[in-house]
Amino acid sequence: MARTDTGSAVHPVDEVLPPTRLIAFGVQHVAAMYAGVVAPPLIVGEAIGLPPLQMTLLIGASLFTAGIATALQALGVWKIGARMPFVNGVTFGSVAPILAIVAQQSGSANPLSVVYGAVLIAGALAFVAAPFFSRLVRFFPPVVNGTVITLIGLSLMPVAIKWIAGQDSEAPDYGAPQKILLGAITFVLVLLFNRFLTGFLNRIALLIGLLVGTLIAWPMGLIDTSTFDSAPLFNLPMPFQLGAPAFSFTATLSICIVMLVAMMESTADMIALGEIVDRPADEKTIAAGLRADGAGSAISALFGGFTCSAFAQNIGLVALTGVRSRFVVATGGGVLVLLGLFPVAGAVVSLVPQPVLGGAALVLFGSVATSGIRTLSTAALDDPRNGLIVAGSLGLGLIPVVAPSFYEHFPAALQTVLDSGISTGCIAALLLNLLFSHRKKTEPA
Repeated sequence: MARTDTGSAVHPVDEVLPPTRLIAFGVQHVAAMYAGVVAPPLIVGEAIGLPPLQMTLLIGASLFTAGIATALQALGVWKIGARMPFVNGVTFGSVAPILAIVAQQSGSANPLSVVYGAVLIAGALAFVAAPFFSRLVRFFPPVVNGTVITLIGLSLMPVAIKWIAGQDSEAPDYGAPQKILLGAITFVLVLLFNRFLTGFLNRIALLIGLLVGTLIAWPMGLIDTSTFDSAPLFNLPMPFQLGAPAFSFTATLSICIVMLVAMMESTADMIALGEIVDRPADEKTIAAGLRADGAGSAISALFGGFTCSAFAQNIGLVALTGVRSRFVVATGGGVLVLLGLFPVAGAVVSLVPQPVLGGAALVLFGSVATSGIRTLSTAALDDPRNGLIVAGSLGLGLIPVVAPSFYEHFPAALQTVLDSGISTGCIAALLLNLLFSHRKKTEPA
């Protein structure tokens, strides 16, 4: 426990660090999540064919609203916000449904309007449903918690690999030796910095690794400065700047399914984070966190963003650094807001090459999986029932990770759920635990 000036004990989650450390640790969180925030608007914007200025505004809106949602989660207002070091941003799970909605709006003056209407309603419904959904926490004993946390880490690994090798396996430079070399160098640097640096420098080892990796990438020709060409100095996101909400039942239903999956993942992430920071997420905390997801998504729709949910990679950063203060994450949210207001600053952050980010992410995501394994060590795995719960849940949860097209012939609504390994594994763990726990109680002695 940390102590205040008056000597009273303060949980590390509620500790307010000196300003310089708040900023440094906050920037580190932003560096870890930046690529994940800007990827969805980039993909959607390219699919629609937005001109460079509109694309810049769309990315700025995503950064701006991610910052608001993150600050809301970390600081809390009334019964909204988990008040944990919990980072929110645009969920990648919404990209495919949004692209499908946009395709259905061909010929429309602004296909994003229907998307914003659907996100607005889905966010409001998630806000209302939060206290009911949070009751799932009672079904998360250590065997379920540990399985889900482990699966979160393992499910993120392909993201890191794609950052290193490239997003398009058909591209000529996919898996280029220099990309893999750069990712490997960053990976080793982050490990070495975490092992040998001490004190404050140890806590920002990831940030140092990213900076050194970027400097190494410069003479290799892997720094992309094209973002500066279209990035204005300042832009204040305004409501409906990218389109006023319009409403479609099918589009709304599709995004509601996305929001349901996001709520399941956020619940799992909050439970995982609670284990890592030694403040277990109870029903009240999860309800408040899910309300922030819903409110953040609704606000995001007004300013031109998409559905907001937890960023699991930042849970890995908390596990890796041991910095548990929620005010660090709130500071990171403030940095995201500034990046949204000053797109040229966001262009500076985008200088970090994806192979560098991928090399660091391997350590981050591995840290999440390690936390899950640590939780599983308390779950009495010598009991065959618990072993089967873990085996079955990991097996099902890793299907979309190792074979992304496995469910491609299933209905779109089912694909939205099944294509998320975290959601699939979480549901499997819950159901298997209920099945085997019930049998354990009813079997005769």
